[in-house]
Amino acid sequence: MATGQMTAAAFLVAELRRARVRRGWSQDELARAVNYSPSMVSAVELGQQPPTGKYLEQFDKALDTGGLYTRMLTDLVSLDRAQPWLRGRGAIVAQAKVLRWFEPLYVPGLFQTEAYARAVFEAGGLLEEEDVERRLNERMEGQRILYDEEPPRLVAVVDEAALRRQVGTRKTMCDQTSHLARTATEHPRVRLHVVPQSAQEHPGLGGPFILATLREGMELAFLATQVGGQELDQPADLGRLQRVWEAILGEALPPQESLELVRKVTESWI
Repeated sequence: MATGQMTAAAFLVAELRRARVRRGWSQDELARAVNYSPSMVSAVELGQQPPTGKYLEQFDKALDTGGLYTRMLTDLVSLDRAQPWLRGRGAIVAQAKVLRWFEPLYVPGLFQTEAYARAVFEAGGLLEEEDVERRLNERMEGQRILYDEEPPRLVAVVDEAALRRQVGTRKTMCDQTSHLARTATEHPRVRLHVVPQSAQEHPGLGGPFILATLREGMELAFLATQVGGQELDQPADLGRLQRVWEAILGEALPPQESLELVRKVTESWI
């Protein structure tokens, strides 16, 4: 944290880990006790995924705490203005009512096939096999929000270059672009735009980002980086990214033309 001061959210996460260690449980043992995956327990303790009320309810029950950690969430963390840094991209996406997602480099994670996502994580051999599997599982599980009873409204803008750059095999790319077109066609709350290669220089070339309106009403942005990401909630930052978003949309093709281009790219991978 930039201020060097521990937030209530960070304190809660640290106390969850201490409670597990005091009980003498491994992350796997805690996962079984609370009926969550070990990757979820790990993500919570690393501050990559915020503990939900249901998670803390199960935690309190398993460790017989009398509801201590649930009360910490409702009475302390909810007052913490510095809380958003703890959410992580996965949590922001999962909690969103509206998502505006720009990707100049890859197909957005919510649309990635398993083979494509695996190739992304395995690129360069930088990740250990277990890290690849963990990230892959998280990505595939995260896509379930598109099929929730109340999925977010998602407007995605992808640069054509991301569809033409080979990630994995040619079959991987053919399947991926086909899946992208199918999702954009069949999903009622998804709208897809493609920025064609003929477009001139525009502000979006500075990198990918997500603008999110959370179900609780908060506006957030997420900037992806090589070492994680940066979360923004200040009006000046959000306003600038909104202007960048509008500039990108000005360069992008309308939905129907975008779908036609994606299908054309799919044919090129066959």
